[in-house]
Amino acid sequence: MIATIQKEKDIYTAYFERHIQHSVEEVWSMLTENDKLQQWFSELQIVDLSKEGLIKFDMQDGTFIDMQIVDYEPYKVLAFEWDKDIARFELSPVPDGCQLTFIETISSFTEQTIKDLAGWHVCLDVIEAILEGRTIDRKDEWQAWYVRYEELLQEIMK
Repeated sequence: MIATIQKEKDIYTAYFERHIQHSVEEVWSMLTENDKLQQWFSELQIVDLSKEGLIKFDMQDGTFIDMQIVDYEPYKVLAFEWDKDIARFELSPVPDGCQLTFIETISSFTEQTIKDLAGWHVCLDVIEAILEGRTIDRKDEWQAWYVRYEELLQEIMK
């Protein structure tokens, strides 16, 4: 399902929701254990998993960007800096699994915004696929979602 985007004052917020038929603990491990994190977002590495802790983003050119963890509650919330924005994962148990809500606050729209929205969408789908033992063609999926998010942002910006 495509994200919903809301505007409040000058800040946009993108909400992605997934109902995953796996436990909160299993989903949390995909977000917080580096060996599992590498399976769906190979550029990220958790250095210090705590509030005010550190996640590194590998720029794939020998350099890294430090991203501070701004909110952390085990098995419930992981939020970190995403350039000038915030990437936030919220987990809650439901009878047959886990509700995963991903929220990105967006301070301004750029060409990168569309790429990020499509990327986060595919990442969430990949997490679910990994847990289910499936694979996803990330490139094809990303390209399809990129077009959808480009259309969505054009509507929002009217």
